[in-house]
Amino acid sequence: MSPTQKSNRKLLTMLILGSIGMFGFGFALVPLYDVLCDTLGINGKTQNSASTYDSVVVDKKRTVTIEFVTQVQSGMPWEFSPKVNQITVHPGELTHAKFEVKNLSAKNIIGQAIPSVSPGQGAAYFNKTECFCFNQQPLAADASAELPLIFYVDADLPASINTLTLSYTLYDITDKQAVSAKQGAAR
Repeated sequence: MSPTQKSNRKLLTMLILGSIGMFGFGFALVPLYDVLCDTLGINGKTQNSASTYDSVVVDKKRTVTIEFVTQVQSGMPWEFSPKVNQITVHPGELTHAKFEVKNLSAKNIIGQAIPSVSPGQGAAYFNKTECFCFNQQPLAADASAELPLIFYVDADLPASINTLTLSYTLYDITDKQAVSAKQGAAR
């Protein structure tokens, strides 16, 4: 085997190993990102289940502004907005908020809201006892609904955080539900 062939073989081996390594890194990136963000508290994710509100002490000396931001997946024919864009709460105080949604299409659609809190460090202190984001939201053609949110901000929220922004993105999961229903029926 000539020196050029040996060099080419070595280069090919390195390229193949590099490609496998990059694929493996790309595959592991999402779980690594989640672990890193959870560890550092910078992910902005809120809990996926209801918190309990048991004898929480309300800090009447402090106020926190909660801003509500909503958006709808591109191409989804729904209107989605908070009844109020911002409210001021005392940490530990149980608070009610409402959102309005309207299906502008001529067909039934199932929506799912995904929440996010910023700054990300504040997500661990934002507790939802009831949230429309815990469940799918089926809405008939041209129908409207009022979606409830009941929450409290933990009194241990760092003093440096005076404003929390709760953002919801609403996604159309109608097709995903249809596929799941078909798969369930086939079993």
